Amino acid sequence: MKKIGLTGGMGSGKSTVAQMLREYGFVVIDADAVAREVVHPGSYVLERLAKAFGADILQHSGELNRGLLAQRAFASPAAIETLNAITHPAIEQRTAELFAQAAGAGAQLVIWDMPLLIEKGYHRDMDAVIVVDVAAAERIRRLVTYRGMDAADAAARIGAQVSDEQRRAVADYLIDNNTTKEALHANVAKVARHLHTFIETTP
Repeated sequence: MKKIGLTGGMGSGKSTVAQMLREYGFVVIDADAVAREVVHPGSYVLERLAKAFGADILQHSGELNRGLLAQRAFASPAAIETLNAITHPAIEQRTAELFAQAAGAGAQLVIWDMPLLIEKGYHRDMDAVIVVDVAAAERIRRLVTYRGMDAADAAARIGAQVSDEQRRAVADYLIDNNTTKEALHANVAKVARHLHTFIETTP
């Protein structure tokens, strides 16, 4: 089974591309969805987070107050280390389970939608990497327009990620999403055709 990493900077439209690839019949594992799943109400991970960061990070419904957790977890390097020590093993285990399930179901190729694919070095374990490419200025504009973010905050978050040049350097497939939705559809369709060929021509 081939593993294809899908990544892109904040505001690049990576999730939109992932959905389009699903519509072409590919199995997509969503890293953000896995991260949310492991902290579902009543989970062991959520229980450990509450012990480490305070019971009040749990809402009355049992759901995680993500804003409050982030405020406390990113307050210091030690707190970040505690957060990662609690969540990362569970995320890695669930991700491995989903890959195994896909293989067991006969999938020939699985796409891993992973925002931090390059930051974490996971791209080295992939058979190929897809990068959704959008200029930083355009990403900031979209984050402000469509997500209501402050421009300075959006710029700071984008600046904290790896550069566009670093992403392009490891890309086997580069999807340009700088213009229209129609152009994006055409670009994704082209990559989908290449992926089908990739399945057929590689052992």
